[in-house]
Amino acid sequence: MAEFSKSAVTKETGIRHFFAAASYSWGGFQRLLQEAAFRQELLFAAVALILLIAVGATLGEIMIAVVLFLGVFAVEAMNTAVEEVIDRISPEISNVGKHAKDLGSFAVFCMLVASGLYLLYTIGYHLFFR
Repeated sequence: MAEFSKSAVTKETGIRHFFAAASYSWGGFQRLLQEAAFRQELLFAAVALILLIAVGATLGEIMIAVVLFLGVFAVEAMNTAVEEVIDRISPEISNVGKHAKDLGSFAVFCMLVASGLYLLYTIGYHLFFR
Protein backbone atom coordinates (compact mmCIF):
# COMPACT_ATOMS: atom_id res chain seq x y z
CA MET A 1 0.00 0.00 0.00
CA ALA A 2 1.39 3.40 -0.98
CA GLU A 3 1.96 5.92 1.75
CA PHE A 4 0.79 9.47 1.13
CA SER A 5 2.84 12.30 2.57
CA LYS A 6 1.26 15.27 4.24
CA SER A 7 1.60 18.70 2.76
CA ALA A 8 4.64 20.69 3.86
CA VAL A 9 2.30 23.58 4.62
CA THR A 10 0.42 23.29 7.89
CA LYS A 11 -3.12 24.56 7.92
CA GLU A 12 -3.98 26.95 10.73
CA THR A 13 -7.10 26.41 12.82
CA GLY A 14 -9.12 28.46 15.26
CA ILE A 15 -8.15 32.07 15.82
CA ARG A 16 -4.86 31.56 13.99
CA HIS A 17 -6.84 30.69 10.86
CA PHE A 18 -8.76 33.96 11.18
CA PHE A 19 -5.56 36.01 11.35
CA ALA A 20 -3.93 34.01 8.55
CA ALA A 21 -6.97 34.56 6.32
CA ALA A 22 -6.95 38.28 7.14
CA SER A 23 -3.29 38.51 6.14
CA TYR A 24 -4.03 36.75 2.82
CA SER A 25 -6.87 39.20 2.18
CA TRP A 26 -4.60 42.14 2.97
CA GLY A 27 -2.03 40.74 0.52
CA GLY A 28 -4.73 40.48 -2.14
CA PHE A 29 -5.77 44.08 -1.52
CA GLN A 30 -2.18 45.25 -1.81
CA ARG A 31 -1.79 43.29 -5.06
CA LEU A 32 -5.02 44.76 -6.43
CA LEU A 33 -3.80 48.29 -5.66
CA GLN A 34 -1.15 47.72 -8.33
CA GLU A 35 -3.91 47.57 -10.95
CA ALA A 36 -4.82 50.91 -12.54
CA ALA A 37 -8.40 49.72 -13.11
CA PHE A 38 -8.86 49.02 -9.40
CA ARG A 39 -7.48 52.42 -8.42
CA GLN A 40 -9.93 54.03 -10.87
CA GLU A 41 -12.79 51.99 -9.39
CA LEU A 42 -11.78 53.11 -5.88
CA LEU A 43 -11.84 56.73 -7.05
CA PHE A 44 -15.24 56.17 -8.71
CA ALA A 45 -16.58 54.72 -5.45
CA ALA A 46 -15.24 57.60 -3.36
CA VAL A 47 -16.66 60.26 -5.69
CA ALA A 48 -19.99 58.44 -5.88
CA LEU A 49 -20.28 58.18 -2.10
CA ILE A 50 -19.50 61.89 -1.75
CA LEU A 51 -22.19 62.68 -4.34
CA LEU A 52 -24.72 60.46 -2.57
CA ILE A 53 -24.06 62.24 0.70
CA ALA A 54 -24.22 65.65 -1.02
CA VAL A 55 -27.66 64.98 -2.52
CA GLY A 56 -29.04 63.72 0.78
CA ALA A 57 -29.23 60.01 0.07
CA THR A 58 -30.52 57.89 2.91
CA LEU A 59 -28.29 55.56 4.89
CA GLY A 60 -29.99 52.63 3.16
CA GLU A 61 -29.24 54.06 -0.30
CA ILE A 62 -25.61 54.62 0.67
CA MET A 63 -25.32 51.08 2.01
CA ILE A 64 -26.67 49.66 -1.26
CA ALA A 65 -24.01 51.65 -3.12
CA VAL A 66 -21.31 50.32 -0.77
CA VAL A 67 -22.47 46.75 -1.38
CA LEU A 68 -22.41 47.34 -5.15
CA PHE A 69 -18.89 48.78 -4.93
CA LEU A 70 -17.74 45.81 -2.88
CA GLY A 71 -19.16 43.64 -5.67
CA VAL A 72 -17.16 45.62 -8.22
CA PHE A 73 -13.99 45.17 -6.14
CA ALA A 74 -14.61 41.44 -5.68
CA VAL A 75 -15.19 40.87 -9.40
CA GLU A 76 -12.12 42.97 -10.22
CA ALA A 77 -10.08 40.82 -7.83
CA MET A 78 -11.34 37.64 -9.50
CA ASN A 79 -10.65 39.12 -12.93
CA THR A 80 -7.09 39.94 -11.89
CA ALA A 81 -6.68 36.42 -10.49
CA VAL A 82 -7.87 34.91 -13.80
CA GLU A 83 -5.44 37.12 -15.73
CA GLU A 84 -2.55 36.12 -13.43
CA VAL A 85 -3.30 32.41 -13.83
CA ILE A 86 -3.72 32.67 -17.61
CA ASP A 87 -0.45 34.60 -17.93
CA ARG A 88 1.32 31.97 -15.81
CA ILE A 89 0.03 28.81 -17.47
CA SER A 90 -0.34 30.13 -21.01
CA PRO A 91 2.03 33.05 -21.67
CA GLU A 92 1.57 32.61 -25.41
CA ILE A 93 -1.52 34.16 -26.98
CA SER A 94 -4.33 31.63 -27.23
CA ASN A 95 -8.06 31.79 -27.87
CA VAL A 96 -8.81 30.09 -24.56
CA GLY A 97 -6.70 32.60 -22.63
CA LYS A 98 -8.20 35.51 -24.54
CA HIS A 99 -11.73 34.27 -23.89
CA ALA A 100 -11.04 33.82 -20.17
CA LYS A 101 -9.66 37.35 -19.90
CA ASP A 102 -12.50 38.80 -21.97
CA LEU A 103 -15.10 37.07 -19.80
CA GLY A 104 -13.48 38.44 -16.65
CA SER A 105 -13.46 41.91 -18.16
CA PHE A 106 -17.13 41.57 -19.09
CA ALA A 107 -17.99 40.58 -15.52
CA VAL A 108 -16.31 43.73 -14.22
CA PHE A 109 -18.12 45.79 -16.86
CA CYS A 110 -21.49 44.36 -15.77
CA MET A 111 -20.84 45.29 -12.14
CA LEU A 112 -19.75 48.79 -13.14
CA VAL A 113 -22.91 49.25 -15.22
CA ALA A 114 -25.07 47.99 -12.33
CA SER A 115 -23.36 50.43 -9.97
CA GLY A 116 -23.62 53.29 -12.45
CA LEU A 117 -27.31 52.70 -13.11
CA TYR A 118 -28.04 52.62 -9.40
CA LEU A 119 -26.10 55.84 -8.88
CA LEU A 120 -27.82 57.60 -11.79
CA TYR A 121 -31.23 56.60 -10.50
CA THR A 122 -30.54 57.48 -6.86
CA ILE A 123 -28.74 60.76 -7.50
CA GLY A 124 -31.28 61.74 -10.16
CA TYR A 125 -34.16 61.00 -7.82
CA HIS A 126 -32.68 63.18 -5.09
CA LEU A 127 -31.87 66.02 -7.47
CA PHE A 128 -35.09 66.16 -9.46
CA PHE A 129 -37.90 64.52 -7.52
CA ARG A 130 -37.31 65.38 -3.89
